Amino acid sequence: MATNMDIPSRLPLLILEDKVLLPGSSMRIAIRDNASIRMMDSRLLKRDLLRSVLVGVVPRRSNEEHSSQVLVNTLGTAAVIVQVTGTNWPKPLYTLLVTGLCRFRIDSIIQEVPFLIGNITQMDSPSKQEMDIKKNAELTSIAVEFRILAEDIVDMLDGKIPVITRLKEMLSALPDHSLPDTLASIVKATFDEKLEVLNTTDLVERFKKALHLLKRQQAGLKLGEPVKKISRSSDPKRTKQMKKFGGGSFPIRINKGFDGDDDNDDEDDIEELEGKIKAAELPEHALKVAMKELKRLKKMPPQFPEHATTRNYLEWMTDLPWSKETKDKLDIAQARHDLDQDHYGLEKLKRRVIEYLAVRKLKNSLKGPILCFVGPPGVGKTSVGRSIANTLGREFHRISLGGIHDQSDIRGHRRTYVGSMPGRILTALKSVGVKNPVILLDEIDKLTKSLHGDPSSALLEVLDPEQNWTFVDHYLNLPFDLSQVLFIATANSISTIPPALLDRMELIQVPGYTQEEKLAIATRHLIPKQLKSHGLKEADVQFSQDAVKSIISSYTREAGVRSLERNLGALCRSVAVKFAEKNATNFEPKDEKDAQTEDSTGKDVKAAISNGDIQVPFTITKEFVVKVLGPPIFESEVAQRLAVPGVATGLAWTAMGGEIMFVEATRMGGEGQLTLTGQLGDVMKESAQLALSWLRSHAVEYDLASDHEVDLVGRTDIHVHFPAGAVGKDGPSAGLAIVVALVSLFSGRCTRSDTAMTGEITLRGLVLPVGGIKEKILSAHRAGITRVILPKRNEKDLREIPENVKNDLEILTVQSVEEALRVAFEDGFPFLRITNIVGRSKL
Repeated sequence: MATNMDIPSRLPLLILEDKVLLPGSSMRIAIRDNASIRMMDSRLLKRDLLRSVLVGVVPRRSNEEHSSQVLVNTLGTAAVIVQVTGTNWPKPLYTLLVTGLCRFRIDSIIQEVPFLIGNITQMDSPSKQEMDIKKNAELTSIAVEFRILAEDIVDMLDGKIPVITRLKEMLSALPDHSLPDTLASIVKATFDEKLEVLNTTDLVERFKKALHLLKRQQAGLKLGEPVKKISRSSDPKRTKQMKKFGGGSFPIRINKGFDGDDDNDDEDDIEELEGKIKAAELPEHALKVAMKELKRLKKMPPQFPEHATTRNYLEWMTDLPWSKETKDKLDIAQARHDLDQDHYGLEKLKRRVIEYLAVRKLKNSLKGPILCFVGPPGVGKTSVGRSIANTLGREFHRISLGGIHDQSDIRGHRRTYVGSMPGRILTALKSVGVKNPVILLDEIDKLTKSLHGDPSSALLEVLDPEQNWTFVDHYLNLPFDLSQVLFIATANSISTIPPALLDRMELIQVPGYTQEEKLAIATRHLIPKQLKSHGLKEADVQFSQDAVKSIISSYTREAGVRSLERNLGALCRSVAVKFAEKNATNFEPKDEKDAQTEDSTGKDVKAAISNGDIQVPFTITKEFVVKVLGPPIFESEVAQRLAVPGVATGLAWTAMGGEIMFVEATRMGGEGQLTLTGQLGDVMKESAQLALSWLRSHAVEYDLASDHEVDLVGRTDIHVHFPAGAVGKDGPSAGLAIVVALVSLFSGRCTRSDTAMTGEITLRGLVLPVGGIKEKILSAHRAGITRVILPKRNEKDLREIPENVKNDLEILTVQSVEEALRVAFEDGFPFLRITNIVGRSKL
């Protein structure tokens, strides 16, 4: 040990609570606080491995003031870091083995962030102390007496134990000036006694204080006081382990033997862990594994890397809720009332939850269903999951699956890997503390594959009611029962969910809202929420219905209500500025308790703004909406688009909800080529080819071409365009709109501006059913369309359409292209040579 070298004038400081490191002794220090971890990252983990790292170890009581200025003029021990053990994932946890070199005094603190650095002065020099002992007769005699007493204490122990033999060798090799510090760190002593030895800079006084501790230890041994740790070392198996793995750090084991702090703490922790295992009510198969691992842990020295891994595994086993569960609230009427209060509409979803409650009330052993809410963003899928948990009286946990590409995130890592930990499912159960929570798997359609496996495949066992009662996490490596968990998944589209995973879930469609539903949601939920979050009161600000309707129709055209809520928030911020400008001191938001006790708050506001332009309550009108949000963003372009032949209005489904989609067609001289633009997918390109082929085969029948000129496009090029070319489009529902647009182009007649359509066609002219009917009809309603043409076989889907929407729309169902052409044009299609009756929905 290089004790004769001078230490630097600046040292990073490591605070050691309730323990003292003396020069010449070694100690293991657990690193847990953020400042010490940052010091590790900066000074140790990125250093040159051939250079030693010095730190200043400063003792402090845990209940003392944690101020950096208190450390000035405090004495500490300069120490070299000998060994680092621990892990850096999932969070840094290190243990340092340090050896004290010499004393120092902190002159000033020159850095507090990211870790402490102090200006220090070295207080003792080993070479100078050795010269003092040789020149001072008193010191020489004290040192001789001290060494004799130490050897006497060692002789009182069993000399046959290898540990004692090593202790004798260590004492004989120690220089005289190191005896007080080294022996004081070995014998039993309190924190204050060791701190007093550290703070004694005079060598004579230090010998006297340490001599007192040595004599007390000798007296205790004479009275038969057990030295527990030394007796533990007499175990031949333990001694063999210590010889093999202790190495140069063997004096540290002796230090722990007499001091007892670290080993006692370790023993107490293991006893506490054993008690937790017994109290955890583990099932038989888990208890057997836990006791086996605990037995291995007791025999394992703490410095083993596997010690921390085994202990962490046992702590995970005890923290998991093997038998803890919450009791469901099975009041059907109250549950229905709570769901209606929290969410407007969503009748199909609420009905499914009520059904689950009813069956659960009749049969307690019902397995948790796997529900999947599918719908556009902003319709309340995630918030419904939390509401269901509150209704059932269960704990709630949300797991975001968006972007996950590693199956270990679901199943966990095997314990053989460094930094291994369980997957998100078991982590969620540990977090909530019960085995029957509501777990929301958000954005399940956005899982991705990678080289690390397919997480959607790992979810197959989790989301299978017939298998998840024996779910095995790679880290735990034991079956865990997930059958009582109510899993709720959310998705915007089912197209990206693998079929095998989709088969394990019960799909519940959550479509967009109508304008009337948005108005009710804004009035009941969004406006009170925004007023509260912006420090306003409902008595001070009112929204007119015309203003809210204007925001819904002219500023937001979405399936959900997120943009609506953002616009309402913008209006509330504008009103808050007006209130604050009138009186910045009197108008302060009050808590609910203050509102109950101080009725004068509203009076203060009124008094503060009565002389200005603002009157209470301040009413937000359509004019104020335009002033704050600007000119309307969405205007009806249906009439402008359909003012010329060759244009038809289609209906499309997207993950964001339904949308109207225009189809534009034009013709020019050429060689009969068909050009398609608008970033179309393969399915839509085939629909366009199909529509043109049908039109060419029926051109004479519809009087679009003369009898002697059967080929309609022999010398004509046709260009079909879908506007919004930056948006990709694909799907099998645009065929009918393309046919109507082409017939309009070649006949020279405009289609009706109030009519939109959806459906796929065949070469025989039949109209086939399509999906997303509710979303498409709602989008037509939002856009001001009053007539919708649907395939006849989609009549069954109209049952899900709200009555108020069906009352505002004329819904026409057709079986063939001829029927669609008759209702798509004003006053029918006079060139049609056959007559069919158009079916109208009567639901």
